[in-house]
Amino acid sequence: MEYTVNQLSKLAGISGRTLRYYDQIGLLKPKRVSSSSYRIYGTEEVGLLQQILFYRKLEMPLEEIKKIILAADFDQEKALLLHQQRLEMKKAQLDTLLVTIEKTLADKRGERQMTDNEKFEGFKQRLIDENETTYGQEIRESYGKKVVDHSNQKVAGMSEAQFAEWQELDKELQQELTAAMVKGDASSDATRHVAELHKKWLSFTWPDYSPEAHRNLVDMYVSDERFTAYYDERAGKGAAAFLREAIYQFTKN
Repeated sequence: MEYTVNQLSKLAGISGRTLRYYDQIGLLKPKRVSSSSYRIYGTEEVGLLQQILFYRKLEMPLEEIKKIILAADFDQEKALLLHQQRLEMKKAQLDTLLVTIEKTLADKRGERQMTDNEKFEGFKQRLIDENETTYGQEIRESYGKKVVDHSNQKVAGMSEAQFAEWQELDKELQQELTAAMVKGDASSDATRHVAELHKKWLSFTWPDYSPEAHRNLVDMYVSDERFTAYYDERAGKGAAAFLREAIYQFTKN
């Protein structure tokens, strides 16, 4: 079956302007253009639009979606399975947050007393699930299932104070990293302080520390564009590479 822009926009629940924009940026081209200059979409385009909208629901940028669906090895079935896994994880996150809200309401009403750990269960589980979705495969390949599972257990078992300290330490790390980058000296005291903060931040989740494991981690920060983007967006362009150099200087000594 074939659809015009108007017909497909109504079917998919999006605007015709959105479809035309997807065409303009090369994300979703019509099957053909009619003699009357109407964009015509076929079965293949409908399937691709479904994939695009799945990715958009996961808040993925259009440029990233474009790279995925236009790749020569793009497999719609594998993509659907991945969507299913991510949505199931998101559902589990929402279920956990709903349980936390129910417990909080019961606590406020005097029906039961909520422990400090319970107050943060939903937030901690969401953080664990997000990290698993984004980096799970890579870190398990690098460090092994046992180490990663132990790390997740440490996050889940953090007290309110520990979780707050860990989050604040992350903010301080990003701020100090930005400041050290301005000086640009990987062997300075400011940079060493950044490395010490990073080691301390890791200690909240790592079962054991080793300089080699620390170096392997920051190598991944540079080799994997997702880690690179995380640090570069929060601390400034080049932050991941600067942090890697700082850790190498720190662990060398």
